[in-house]
Amino acid sequence: MGRNLKWSQPEPFQKLPGGHPKPVRTAAVLLLMVLFPPFIIFIWYTMIHLEGSVERSYRFFQARGIRGLRDVWPQPTILACKIIGVFVTFEAVLLIFLPAERYVGPISPAGNRPVYKKNGFVAYMVTLAVYYFLWREHLFNPGLVYDNIGEIFSVLVIASYAGALLLYCKGHMAPSSEDWGSSGNILGDLFWGMELYPRITSHFDIKVFLNCRFAVMTWAMLVISFAIKQPALGMLGAGLACNYIIYDCNVQRLLFINSNGKCRIWGKIPSKIQLHYVTEWGERKHSLLLTAGWWSVARHFHLAPEIGLAICWSLPVLFKHAMPYFYALFVTATLVDRANRDDKRLKQKYHKFWEAHCKRVRYKIIPLLY
Repeated sequence: MGRNLKWSQPEPFQKLPGGHPKPVRTAAVLLLMVLFPPFIIFIWYTMIHLEGSVERSYRFFQARGIRGLRDVWPQPTILACKIIGVFVTFEAVLLIFLPAERYVGPISPAGNRPVYKKNGFVAYMVTLAVYYFLWREHLFNPGLVYDNIGEIFSVLVIASYAGALLLYCKGHMAPSSEDWGSSGNILGDLFWGMELYPRITSHFDIKVFLNCRFAVMTWAMLVISFAIKQPALGMLGAGLACNYIIYDCNVQRLLFINSNGKCRIWGKIPSKIQLHYVTEWGERKHSLLLTAGWWSVARHFHLAPEIGLAICWSLPVLFKHAMPYFYALFVTATLVDRANRDDKRLKQKYHKFWEAHCKRVRYKIIPLLY
């Protein structure tokens, strides 16, 4: 495959906020790659062995320094490898063999249109059903996941570095399409990746598998496993309500897009803003902005239940220590930043139409608050 490409990827590495020079970008990426694994172990040790007490954790690591991290770092085990290996294999089989609707993605920078297998929800339900069956028939104890979560983290840390290196080599030697390239910095290429749509044959999309199968399914199974180990299902109803709102927000948006606004949302013809804009390639396009249903409550209301869900996972431990709320605070900060960036990007794209949208839907995420 030729290498004289117009697309220079990965663009995010070249366009980090603030236009920082290359040494600063390299240092930032290096710090993220080096510091995140020990940070994960720090959180694990604090939560599991010190009951979430940041003060006790601080005193422990202040007294022992780097040696303390080495002493508490859980070693990878055969059991942890088996748990991850079986789960990865199972989700890969579902991705490849479950019946799927064909879904065509947007046109890429190199002019390609990726084709996806739309079977994520079915895979999720099958995963839940099989997990429940294994537990009910005493073929697998989900509590083992909780008991071995430190060792699982260690295996995943090693696997993440190995996987990044393999994808880097694949991007150099066997890219899946013309949508690939180099930032000119090996750390940038390792961190951001070299391919926009890395695949193994046409049947296995690596990005879809890692993000939408392994990661998302693991997220759900961890919650279930921990609930089985510690059967305090507090805030279950609120958590399920948050999940439903996230789902319904996406259903409304897709229904509106696929019907070109000719549908009913909450029993009514949806209000909308008709707009036109010019792409970066000079093409004139028309589109619609939904201002009905959940999308009339706030411009990014679908982010609010994600914050609520994170809070629901933390509330059952009450308020003895702050560490259990780290995830809720992290998610809140991340999603608020995302909403701000989306608002800025959409204002630059739609100009006066986005300003009209902001006047009609005043709040960004949470009505009356933000």
